[in-house]
Amino acid sequence: MIENRVKKVMRAGDLAIGTYVTLSDPQVVEIIGLAGFDAAFIDMEHTTFDLSMVERMVLSAELVGITPIVRVPGNDPSLILRLLDLGTQGIIIPHVEGVEGARRAVEAVRYPPLGHRGAAGGTRAARFGTVSWDEHCEQSNREVLLSVMVEDARGIDDIEKIAALDGIDLVAVGPNDFSEYMGIRDPSDPRLKVRLKELADQVRKIGKAKLAVTMDHASMPLTALELLDLGVGYSHVAPSPAAVLLRSMRERVHNIHKAVGRS
Repeated sequence: MIENRVKKVMRAGDLAIGTYVTLSDPQVVEIIGLAGFDAAFIDMEHTTFDLSMVERMVLSAELVGITPIVRVPGNDPSLILRLLDLGTQGIIIPHVEGVEGARRAVEAVRYPPLGHRGAAGGTRAARFGTVSWDEHCEQSNREVLLSVMVEDARGIDDIEKIAALDGIDLVAVGPNDFSEYMGIRDPSDPRLKVRLKELADQVRKIGKAKLAVTMDHASMPLTALELLDLGVGYSHVAPSPAAVLLRSMRERVHNIHKAVGRS
Protein backbone atom coordinates (compact mmCIF):
# COMPACT_ATOMS: atom_id res chain seq x y z
CA MET A 1 0.00 0.00 0.00
CA ILE A 2 1.20 3.52 -0.79
CA GLU A 3 2.50 5.44 2.23
CA ASN A 4 -0.16 7.85 3.48
CA ARG A 5 1.22 11.36 2.97
CA VAL A 6 -1.07 12.94 5.55
CA LYS A 7 -0.09 10.44 8.22
CA LYS A 8 3.59 10.90 7.32
CA VAL A 9 3.30 14.65 7.82
CA MET A 10 1.47 14.21 11.12
CA ARG A 11 4.01 11.67 12.36
CA ALA A 12 6.67 14.33 11.79
CA GLY A 13 4.72 16.69 14.03
CA ASP A 14 3.66 19.00 11.20
CA LEU A 15 0.25 20.25 10.05
CA ALA A 16 -1.06 18.32 7.04
CA ILE A 17 -3.39 20.20 4.70
CA GLY A 18 -5.92 19.24 2.08
CA THR A 19 -8.71 20.96 0.23
CA TYR A 20 -12.17 20.18 -1.07
CA VAL A 21 -13.18 18.18 -4.13
CA THR A 22 -16.78 19.07 -4.93
CA LEU A 23 -16.55 19.38 -8.73
CA SER A 24 -17.17 16.18 -10.70
CA ASP A 25 -13.81 16.06 -12.46
CA PRO A 26 -10.73 14.04 -11.42
CA GLN A 27 -8.52 16.77 -12.91
CA VAL A 28 -9.42 18.92 -9.90
CA VAL A 29 -7.62 16.36 -7.75
CA GLU A 30 -4.51 16.59 -9.92
CA ILE A 31 -4.53 20.38 -9.65
CA ILE A 32 -4.81 20.13 -5.86
CA GLY A 33 -1.73 17.92 -5.82
CA LEU A 34 0.22 20.12 -8.21
CA ALA A 35 -0.60 23.12 -5.99
CA GLY A 36 1.23 21.43 -3.11
CA PHE A 37 -1.54 20.16 -0.86
CA ASP A 38 -1.08 16.90 1.05
CA ALA A 39 -4.60 15.59 0.46
CA ALA A 40 -7.71 15.80 -1.66
CA PHE A 41 -10.90 15.82 0.41
CA ILE A 42 -13.40 13.96 -1.78
CA ASP A 43 -16.86 14.68 -0.43
CA MET A 44 -19.59 12.08 -0.96
CA GLU A 45 -21.82 13.59 1.72
CA HIS A 46 -22.74 16.81 -0.07
CA THR A 47 -22.23 15.84 -3.73
CA THR A 48 -23.62 13.35 -6.24
CA PHE A 49 -20.32 11.46 -6.68
CA ASP A 50 -20.67 7.74 -7.34
CA LEU A 51 -18.05 5.04 -6.80
CA SER A 52 -16.83 5.18 -10.38
CA MET A 53 -16.11 8.90 -10.10
CA VAL A 54 -14.42 8.45 -6.73
CA GLU A 55 -12.23 5.67 -8.11
CA ARG A 56 -10.97 7.97 -10.89
CA MET A 57 -10.29 10.66 -8.29
CA VAL A 58 -8.32 8.20 -6.15
CA LEU A 59 -6.21 7.31 -9.19
CA SER A 60 -5.60 11.01 -9.85
CA ALA A 61 -4.50 11.53 -6.25
CA GLU A 62 -2.03 8.67 -6.55
CA LEU A 63 -0.71 10.15 -9.79
CA VAL A 64 0.34 13.38 -8.04
CA GLY A 65 1.37 11.75 -4.77
CA ILE A 66 -1.30 13.04 -2.40
CA THR A 67 -3.72 11.29 -0.04
CA PRO A 68 -7.29 10.70 -1.28
CA ILE A 69 -9.63 11.10 1.69
CA VAL A 70 -13.33 10.38 1.20
CA ARG A 71 -16.12 11.68 3.41
CA VAL A 72 -18.91 9.12 3.28
CA PRO A 73 -22.59 10.09 3.66
CA GLY A 74 -22.94 8.02 6.84
CA ASN A 75 -21.48 5.25 8.96
CA ASP A 76 -22.22 2.52 6.39
CA PRO A 77 -19.78 -0.45 6.58
CA SER A 78 -20.67 -1.75 3.13
CA LEU A 79 -19.88 1.55 1.40
CA ILE A 80 -16.75 2.05 3.50
CA LEU A 81 -15.52 -1.42 2.51
CA ARG A 82 -15.96 -0.76 -1.20
CA LEU A 83 -14.13 2.57 -0.93
CA LEU A 84 -11.23 1.00 0.94
CA ASP A 85 -11.00 -1.92 -1.49
CA LEU A 86 -10.67 0.45 -4.46
CA GLY A 87 -7.70 2.14 -2.78
CA THR A 88 -9.04 5.05 -0.76
CA GLN A 89 -6.43 6.06 1.82
CA GLY A 90 -8.68 7.97 4.20
CA ILE A 91 -12.26 7.79 5.44
CA ILE A 92 -14.15 10.61 7.14
CA ILE A 93 -17.39 9.73 8.90
CA PRO A 94 -19.74 12.65 9.60
CA HIS A 95 -22.10 13.04 12.56
CA VAL A 96 -20.57 10.14 14.46
CA GLU A 97 -23.03 8.90 17.08
CA GLY A 98 -20.87 9.27 20.15
CA VAL A 99 -18.33 6.68 21.21
CA GLU A 100 -20.53 3.80 19.97
CA GLY A 101 -20.61 5.29 16.49
CA ALA A 102 -16.83 5.75 16.60
CA ARG A 103 -16.42 2.09 17.58
CA ARG A 104 -18.54 1.07 14.58
CA ALA A 105 -16.29 3.21 12.37
CA VAL A 106 -13.19 1.40 13.63
CA GLU A 107 -14.92 -1.95 13.09
CA ALA A 108 -15.60 -1.02 9.45
CA VAL A 109 -12.21 0.48 8.58
CA ARG A 110 -9.71 -1.73 10.43
CA TYR A 111 -8.77 -5.35 9.92
CA PRO A 112 -8.50 -7.60 13.00
CA PRO A 113 -7.44 -7.28 15.73
CA LEU A 114 -8.57 -3.62 15.66
CA GLY A 115 -11.76 -4.14 13.66
CA HIS A 116 -13.67 -6.44 11.36
CA ARG A 117 -13.18 -5.05 7.86
CA GLY A 118 -14.27 -7.60 5.28
CA ALA A 119 -11.50 -9.67 3.71
CA ALA A 120 -10.78 -9.90 -0.02
CA GLY A 121 -7.25 -10.61 -1.21
CA GLY A 122 -7.68 -9.70 -4.88
CA THR A 123 -8.76 -6.07 -4.56
CA ARG A 124 -6.94 -3.06 -5.92
CA ALA A 125 -6.07 -2.07 -2.34
CA ALA A 126 -4.36 -5.46 -1.93
CA ARG A 127 -2.55 -4.89 -5.26
CA PHE A 128 -4.69 -7.59 -6.85
CA GLY A 129 -3.20 -10.28 -4.65
CA THR A 130 0.46 -9.53 -5.38
CA VAL A 131 1.27 -8.88 -1.70
CA SER A 132 0.79 -11.29 1.16
CA TRP A 133 -2.43 -11.06 3.11
CA ASP A 134 -0.57 -10.37 6.36
CA GLU A 135 1.36 -7.53 4.74
CA HIS A 136 -1.79 -6.01 3.25
CA CYS A 137 -3.63 -6.10 6.60
CA GLU A 138 -0.69 -4.62 8.50
CA GLN A 139 -0.15 -1.85 5.95
CA SER A 140 -3.84 -1.00 5.77
CA ASN A 141 -4.24 -0.73 9.54
CA ARG A 142 -1.14 1.47 9.66
CA GLU A 143 -1.67 3.69 6.62
CA VAL A 144 -5.43 4.17 6.21
CA LEU A 145 -6.54 7.39 7.90
CA LEU A 146 -9.77 7.31 9.93
CA SER A 147 -11.39 10.59 10.90
CA VAL A 148 -14.66 10.81 12.82
CA MET A 149 -16.60 14.06 12.98
CA VAL A 150 -18.10 15.25 16.26
CA GLU A 151 -20.83 17.63 15.16
CA ASP A 152 -23.53 17.43 17.82
CA ALA A 153 -23.97 16.78 21.54
CA ARG A 154 -23.49 13.01 21.24
CA GLY A 155 -20.08 13.29 19.67
CA ILE A 156 -18.89 16.32 21.60
CA ASP A 157 -19.93 14.89 24.96
CA ASP A 158 -17.98 11.70 24.18
CA ILE A 159 -14.95 13.40 22.64
CA GLU A 160 -12.45 12.07 25.18
CA LYS A 161 -13.73 8.50 24.86
CA ILE A 162 -13.61 8.77 21.08
CA ALA A 163 -10.07 10.18 21.10
CA ALA A 164 -8.95 7.27 23.30
CA LEU A 165 -10.14 4.54 20.90
CA ASP A 166 -7.49 2.49 19.13
CA GLY A 167 -7.85 2.92 15.37
CA ILE A 168 -9.02 6.56 15.42
CA ASP A 169 -6.52 8.95 13.82
CA LEU A 170 -8.49 12.19 13.79
CA VAL A 171 -11.36 13.69 15.74
CA ALA A 172 -12.79 16.34 13.45
CA VAL A 173 -14.85 19.41 14.31
CA GLY A 174 -16.91 20.72 11.39
CA PRO A 175 -17.27 24.52 11.56
CA ASN A 176 -20.85 24.80 10.29
CA ASP A 177 -22.31 22.07 12.48
CA PHE A 178 -20.19 23.13 15.46
CA SER A 179 -21.57 26.68 15.14
CA GLU A 180 -25.11 25.32 14.99
CA TYR A 181 -24.39 23.11 18.03
CA MET A 182 -23.25 26.22 19.89
CA GLY A 183 -26.25 28.22 18.64
CA ILE A 184 -23.87 30.92 17.37
CA ARG A 185 -23.86 32.09 13.77
CA ASP A 186 -21.58 35.08 14.28
CA PRO A 187 -18.07 33.84 13.36
CA SER A 188 -16.50 36.61 15.44
CA ASP A 189 -18.21 35.47 18.66
CA PRO A 190 -15.34 34.61 21.04
CA ARG A 191 -17.31 31.77 22.62
CA LEU A 192 -16.67 29.61 19.54
CA LYS A 193 -12.90 29.66 19.99
CA VAL A 194 -13.19 29.27 23.76
CA ARG A 195 -15.25 26.09 23.41
CA LEU A 196 -13.05 24.78 20.62
CA LYS A 197 -10.00 25.27 22.82
CA GLU A 198 -11.69 23.21 25.55
CA LEU A 199 -12.32 20.37 23.09
CA ALA A 200 -8.77 20.60 21.76
CA ASP A 201 -7.39 20.32 25.28
CA GLN A 202 -9.51 17.22 25.90
CA VAL A 203 -8.18 15.51 22.77
CA ARG A 204 -4.60 16.55 23.47
CA LYS A 205 -4.85 15.25 27.05
CA ILE A 206 -5.60 11.74 25.74
CA GLY A 207 -2.49 11.87 23.56
CA LYS A 208 -3.58 9.45 20.81
CA ALA A 209 -5.80 10.87 18.07
CA LYS A 210 -5.18 14.33 16.65
CA LEU A 211 -7.75 17.07 16.19
CA ALA A 212 -8.90 18.09 12.70
CA VAL A 213 -10.38 21.56 12.14
CA THR A 214 -10.95 23.51 8.93
CA MET A 215 -8.73 26.49 8.12
CA ASP A 216 -10.09 29.88 6.99
CA HIS A 217 -13.72 28.72 7.07
CA ALA A 218 -16.34 31.49 7.00
CA SER A 219 -18.24 30.02 9.97
CA MET A 220 -15.16 29.89 12.20
CA PRO A 221 -12.09 31.51 10.61
CA LEU A 222 -8.86 30.07 12.00
CA THR A 223 -5.31 30.59 10.75
CA ALA A 224 -2.65 27.91 10.38
CA LEU A 225 -0.85 29.20 13.47
CA GLU A 226 -4.06 29.10 15.52
CA LEU A 227 -4.61 25.50 14.43
CA LEU A 228 -1.09 24.54 15.46
CA ASP A 229 -1.67 26.10 18.86
CA LEU A 230 -4.75 23.90 19.23
CA GLY A 231 -2.75 20.77 18.40
CA VAL A 232 -4.49 20.20 15.07
CA GLY A 233 -2.85 17.51 12.94
CA TYR A 234 -4.85 17.89 9.72
CA SER A 235 -6.93 20.66 8.19
CA HIS A 236 -9.14 21.17 5.15
CA VAL A 237 -8.26 24.57 3.70
CA ALA A 238 -11.22 26.73 2.73
CA PRO A 239 -12.53 28.03 0.41
CA SER A 240 -13.07 25.19 -2.04
CA PRO A 241 -11.47 25.28 -5.51
CA ALA A 242 -14.94 25.93 -6.95
CA ALA A 243 -15.29 29.05 -4.80
CA VAL A 244 -11.75 30.18 -5.63
CA LEU A 245 -12.48 29.76 -9.35
CA LEU A 246 -15.77 31.65 -9.13
CA ARG A 247 -14.22 34.56 -7.24
CA SER A 248 -11.33 34.79 -9.69
CA MET A 249 -13.64 34.76 -12.71
CA ARG A 250 -15.95 37.36 -11.18
CA GLU A 251 -12.97 39.61 -10.49
CA ARG A 252 -11.76 39.29 -14.08
CA VAL A 253 -15.20 40.08 -15.49
CA HIS A 254 -15.53 43.08 -13.16
CA ASN A 255 -12.12 44.42 -14.19
CA ILE A 256 -12.89 44.00 -17.91
CA HIS A 257 -16.26 45.71 -17.56
CA LYS A 258 -14.63 48.55 -15.63
CA ALA A 259 -11.90 48.98 -18.23
CA VAL A 260 -14.35 49.27 -21.15
CA GLY A 261 -16.92 51.34 -19.26
CA ARG A 262 -19.58 48.64 -19.27
CA SER A 263 -22.04 48.88 -16.40
